[in-house]
Amino acid sequence: MKICKIQKKVQKVIQFSSLGFLLILLMGSCEKDMSPFVLHDNSQPTVNPIPAPDVIIPLPVSDVPTGKLFTLTKKTNIYISPDIQALREIGHYLADKLMFATGYEIRILPTTLDILPEGSIWLTTKDGNPSLGEEGYELNVTQKSITLFAFTPCGVFRGIQTLRQIFPSSIEAPTILPGPWQIVTRTIRDYPRFAWRGAMLDVARHFFSVEDVKHYIDLLAYYKINVLHLHLTDDQGWRIMIESWPDLAIYGGSREVGGGPGGYYSQAEYADLVAYAKSRYMMLVPEIDMPGHTNAALASYPELNANNVAPPLYTGTHVGFSSLSVHKDITYTFVSDVIKEVAALTPGPYIHIGGDEAYLLSDSDYNFFIQKADSIVRSYGKRMVGWEEIARANISSSSISQHWHSSNLARTAVQKDLKIVMSPATKAYMDMKYNNSTPLGLTWAGYTNVQDAYTWNPATQIDGVAENMIMGVEAPLWTETIQAIDDIEFMTFPRLPGYAEIGWTPEALRDWDTYKIRLGSHGPKLEVMGINFYYSPLVPWGITDSLAVATAR
Repeated sequence: MKICKIQKKVQKVIQFSSLGFLLILLMGSCEKDMSPFVLHDNSQPTVNPIPAPDVIIPLPVSDVPTGKLFTLTKKTNIYISPDIQALREIGHYLADKLMFATGYEIRILPTTLDILPEGSIWLTTKDGNPSLGEEGYELNVTQKSITLFAFTPCGVFRGIQTLRQIFPSSIEAPTILPGPWQIVTRTIRDYPRFAWRGAMLDVARHFFSVEDVKHYIDLLAYYKINVLHLHLTDDQGWRIMIESWPDLAIYGGSREVGGGPGGYYSQAEYADLVAYAKSRYMMLVPEIDMPGHTNAALASYPELNANNVAPPLYTGTHVGFSSLSVHKDITYTFVSDVIKEVAALTPGPYIHIGGDEAYLLSDSDYNFFIQKADSIVRSYGKRMVGWEEIARANISSSSISQHWHSSNLARTAVQKDLKIVMSPATKAYMDMKYNNSTPLGLTWAGYTNVQDAYTWNPATQIDGVAENMIMGVEAPLWTETIQAIDDIEFMTFPRLPGYAEIGWTPEALRDWDTYKIRLGSHGPKLEVMGINFYYSPLVPWGITDSLAVATAR
């Protein structure tokens, strides 16, 4: 029988918490979906802790606490203006997040009024400030109401993630707690540093279900991540149905690392993931890796091989041994058919074609293929994204280079006027071990502890690559050693909040010594949400929500 993960994590929290004695009461249950902060009725605390003002990740551009309290009550309703479907959906999203712990039936009501009943939450794009951009927002919390202004519904959604964080951690609990539900009054004005703030999930080495990916999307949204890069194909598996080449998924998707059964997404399932990400104001960027990392495709269709002989399916973890035949016409029919179907299912402007570690090809053959792939992607109305190796080829300046290893290739991309997404493996790869005792992960790029993951600046990472050439940052999670959603959570948290802050918060406001305190305050939040995270000894995990309890009374 498994040792209860939550029980083990609570024991660690106790080491750092001034209120650790309260948690001793919680160790009776070993169910993952039970909040470790839910007490039995006869043990309920008389007050709900109030969060300190410095718990928000990513740190906002401006946050001015005003020293009083707003109380959410059973009379609270969410008002929206104008009455548009996007704001209605966001209102229901917020109500759903507040209803489980409070038990309140919060209604979503349209309004044309500027003065609302006391205790109200108002979500509005009326007279929104365009200087905040598509994702910016203003959040004004007074004793009487909460008002969330934005120029677009996307900005409202981003602001809601901030609102969730400034409530007590227990607001995320799956069962009813007594309250009171109070937050510190404040005025926040906020907008992101970079347009691209992404996380990549490799579903090719190990396959993950639609439900797992949706869960991951929800976790990313909490920290204002706006791009999910889904690595759909590799040597070990092809994970999306292509109707014109069905054996790619049926046969090529039938295995994974270690020889397990693998799996793939039907086109309907993939479209569902795209729509779910969109509902969280997140763009899904699909990656179809080529010309290397293609053994699953080569095994499925012999004609894609130079010798017309299919290799066996591959369940190991080596790289660089496979390649499409770049001088056969059938190869480009294949590429065109695949890109056509994936592009039709993907409303976003980008298709990622991989392009890395194609060691079997000469430079001229590699460049020839990438130029053809770029042309095909553009023919279907999309912009090509690829790993940094694509900068070697003569491609359109609309293409985007994703830096992972070579500073020289990053500078080459800049010289060719390509925009760059920064994913340096030594800093941003979430599959790297935290340290030498981490049970999961790899070490080829070194160890990446939580401080290492946070203390770098994309604009100074590479000489010659300035901020105006950088679209943003992305944290990839390759899954050679990752087999389950608990593994994803463990390797992602608590590093991901730091990547989110690098992408969102102005560099001048970032500081490890204050960030680690805020990150420590998210320990209870992650616990309540049932996330299997790594308790880094570099972070002072504790229950900072206990601050200001006396003020609340």
